[in-house]
Amino acid sequence: MKERLRFTDGVPVYGQRRATVTTPDGSEVSVEKTVRVTYGQDWHAYNLAQTHEREHVSALLGALCEGIVQPPQVGRGRPRLPLADLVYAGAMKVYTGFSARRALSDVRDCENKGFIDDTMHFNSVLNLIKRPDVTPLLTALVEEAATPLRALEETFAADSTGFSTCTYKRWFDAKYGRELKEAEFIKAHAMVGVKSHAITSITVNKGGDAPQLPGLITATVAKGWTPIEIAADKGYLSNKNFEAIEAVGAVPLIPFKSNNKGLGPAAWRRAWGLFTYRREEFLKRYHARSNVEAVFSSMKRKFGPAVRSRRYEAQVNEVLLKALCHNLSCVTHAMYEFGVEPTFWVQGPQPETLQ
Repeated sequence: MKERLRFTDGVPVYGQRRATVTTPDGSEVSVEKTVRVTYGQDWHAYNLAQTHEREHVSALLGALCEGIVQPPQVGRGRPRLPLADLVYAGAMKVYTGFSARRALSDVRDCENKGFIDDTMHFNSVLNLIKRPDVTPLLTALVEEAATPLRALEETFAADSTGFSTCTYKRWFDAKYGRELKEAEFIKAHAMVGVKSHAITSITVNKGGDAPQLPGLITATVAKGWTPIEIAADKGYLSNKNFEAIEAVGAVPLIPFKSNNKGLGPAAWRRAWGLFTYRREEFLKRYHARSNVEAVFSSMKRKFGPAVRSRRYEAQVNEVLLKALCHNLSCVTHAMYEFGVEPTFWVQGPQPETLQ
């Protein structure tokens, strides 16, 4: 039977254990063996969080949407629907995984519980998701939803993941003499806390990984998080990223390529020295980066690896709603495991207003 070493707080413990082995001739020899590292789980808290998640997410989403400022209506016409109610309905649509029509049953249930004022037509929900001016608001909601977990995090990890779409690129290939097509993807670039798995900042586009990191760091720090270490893979290897991480007082944990040298700016040299001369220590700390993969896996398994929308603006907003639902699930779990009492908009309501 393999011996296992259990630990919590997301900090791996490596080491050797002495064991007595009987040789074929009957003699006993004391040897060292590597202990298999496993992670402890508070199953009681996990089970409670999972079995009560939906009711907590409904209530947390209602409290979060209370901070949305209703934009002023200019001119005559029918009064606009409350923006908070529209966002709430859009998030519940993504959380349930249903179409806009089928999700209205859950929205009506939330209306009966007092989380929204009135159930709107399903086309109103779809029109909201298509609006490009809602993207900054949804981004702010994702970041605000994670703020109750600030006391839990010191180490962060950054990465990106792709969500498949229903749109394709088509072109005529002269070599094969026929039309070819390729499915398009949209990428979510996120900074996550390695303990709570909450997304602290996010941006959704089709760009490369490395240029997104400074913006993710700035948005994370602006919401009151205090990073001590920030881990990322080789795709984020650049001078600007090392300097951006050190500018907020954190240690960059980014592995180098085999042909990289310890020459360059001071931040590059310090990171290269840690990776080269303290490799074992670096790898133990860099191991925290695997948590960002767990976050993306959880998002896709619970809320789907693809987006339903066809328009690019709607695809961006749909991914942001997935991230919002994921953060509310993380807050629910933290309520049972760490005793977190979530409160949103401590610094005031959402300042963004839409025209």
